[in-house]
Amino acid sequence: MKSQYLNITIALGIIVLIFTARLAYLQLFTDRYALNAANTSIKKDYIIPQRGVIFDRNGKILVGNMPSYEISFTQALLTPDFDTLGFCNLIKISKQDFINTINTIKKEKYYSRLTPMTFMKNISRDEIARIQEIIFRYPAFSIVQRTQRQYEVATSGNLLGYTSEVNDRDLKKDSTYYLPGDLIGKSGIEKSYEKELRGAKGLKLIQKDIKLRDVGPYKNGELDKEVVTGKDLTLTIDYDLQRMAEEMLVNKHGAIVAIDPNNGEILVMATGPDIDPNLFTGEEKSKNLYRLSNDTIYENKPTFDRSVQAAYPPGSTFKMLTALAGMQMGVFDENTVFPCGGGFNYRGLRIKGHGGAVPLVPSIQVSSNCYFTYAFISIINKYPGNPSKGVDEWKKIMESFGLNKFMDNDIAVGTKGKIPSGEFYEKRMTQILKASGNTTKDPKNWDMLATGAIFNGMGQGDVLLTPLQIANFTAAIANEGWYYTPHIVKAIDGKPNPDPRFKKKHQTLVTNKKYYKLIKEGMEAVMLRGTGASLKSKDFTQLAKTGTAQVPQGKDNSIFTLIAPADKPKIVVAAVMEHAGFGATWAGPAASVIAEKFVTGTLKREHLYKKLVNASFMPEYKRQYVSEMKRKGWYVEQKPDSAQLKKIQDSLNLIKEKKLKEAALKKDPVKSDAKNPTKTKKK
Repeated sequence: MKSQYLNITIALGIIVLIFTARLAYLQLFTDRYALNAANTSIKKDYIIPQRGVIFDRNGKILVGNMPSYEISFTQALLTPDFDTLGFCNLIKISKQDFINTINTIKKEKYYSRLTPMTFMKNISRDEIARIQEIIFRYPAFSIVQRTQRQYEVATSGNLLGYTSEVNDRDLKKDSTYYLPGDLIGKSGIEKSYEKELRGAKGLKLIQKDIKLRDVGPYKNGELDKEVVTGKDLTLTIDYDLQRMAEEMLVNKHGAIVAIDPNNGEILVMATGPDIDPNLFTGEEKSKNLYRLSNDTIYENKPTFDRSVQAAYPPGSTFKMLTALAGMQMGVFDENTVFPCGGGFNYRGLRIKGHGGAVPLVPSIQVSSNCYFTYAFISIINKYPGNPSKGVDEWKKIMESFGLNKFMDNDIAVGTKGKIPSGEFYEKRMTQILKASGNTTKDPKNWDMLATGAIFNGMGQGDVLLTPLQIANFTAAIANEGWYYTPHIVKAIDGKPNPDPRFKKKHQTLVTNKKYYKLIKEGMEAVMLRGTGASLKSKDFTQLAKTGTAQVPQGKDNSIFTLIAPADKPKIVVAAVMEHAGFGATWAGPAASVIAEKFVTGTLKREHLYKKLVNASFMPEYKRQYVSEMKRKGWYVEQKPDSAQLKKIQDSLNLIKEKKLKEAALKKDPVKSDAKNPTKTKKK
């Protein structure tokens, strides 16, 4: 019993000793408690660093800074004899506004008597100059200079991103740095490179006397911290190309992505609709953000970056990967010929096809649905009675091209797309059998037609890719089996981006270069005499593949991917235009002019560029939207009111009057000019 008491006594003694030692350390060797005890006589002045500037690859400033001023309030420094009216007159507010603001601050979640809280924002430089001369009389209030982002461009809002005040989640994530009222990158580059761009705050501890007058730096400034300016970023983006791509995406939903296959640098990452980043600044910022985030009519979604967040059926562009996987798996070769009697026919399923029974390269040239559907059947049937094994082997090959996963790069958002597995089809088959009441068939021996897996070979079915992934697998084809992770930042503070993720070559599981040469031969045939022949240029060579992906909502998606130049690739471009139609008609010209501008330095086929700039697919999007609303029973016919009807009628009358005058002029030009004697005399 005595030993038990002894053990308890020893344990308690050790605990007391630990607490005593810790307290002695805090009091004797740190300033933590000294500062807290002196907080009413020591003022903390934070110096907010200037945020890093963002440049494009050619040195063009995309995002800079402009000074922004605000006034902060520290409750602990508010004395009983505070001259409220004098302060209100100084900053030109009423006493009631002052009281309301203080009360609002005290209700904030992270309010503290010792922490400077934002009292007033967006004060002009002239006003600050006036206030600064007198504000020393009011120690509880301080002027804080922040930097507000200044956008030097009017496009690429999704790519560049924006900054905004920290919220609860931000404060919890990094409470050691951020204080209420601080700014943080919320999207795009601003978010993914927040730590580099923000720099580090400076801190000055000012000691005050009993009347709260400045005495001097606390401890001679030993505890002060120097401000560290944010680091400048040089993007991989070529803004001239980026702007061209965005102009071609006006009144369209889709994306254009370009990559340098030699290093993985993203040259273009454009999405439609685009956002003017200047909407992220100024007094209307919150309203603009709300409006953009909730703009879903016609599925516009301007804050949804379709280049990396939208996953599409890749259509015929995927046929190249089907061919590479099938040859790697040994289920067919370049000389294999599949039947194609006017189309693909299989157990009652008919798919339109063309090109006839021809081997691989001509099948790529004409984009044969027959060939690549049979090719995928060969992949599924590699292991008789075990279709999942064949599909899983195919899936691993696809993933080695960067598909079905997040790319682990420096882009703030994204989706991994979809490459289905054998288990996926087993589950789907189980549901099909359950619905039909069939309890005898083994779902592991699933049916490719019933599950829809048969459509994967031609880029339909369950395969979904982002435009960035399409561009990336095209880069792997250009390099004949390897790629660098696509990334968006080239240099930080003038030095090459040190991130090791962007230095590593990723090898695909298709290792035989002969297979890639066959694919390239097919892509060349596409441009010379196949589905992309209309886009052939005399000034540079291209290897390409068209894609026209069927989607349930309406018109097909137009897709195109290319490599240029053919002999020594410098750029790959992938374009997706939602509900636009044939791949070579819309996505093809967009991709081709981007490649032309990059490779040759000029835009020689301006008619292709103007065709895209002047085109609008909004009527198709509107038709789909109205149809969907009617299906759900949510559609309300918009009828014009009497004022609108009068306006329309007046416009029609003006048009009618103009046409009558034009007709009279054509019939008798001399008579029509009777009121102009000089003109009549000349005639």
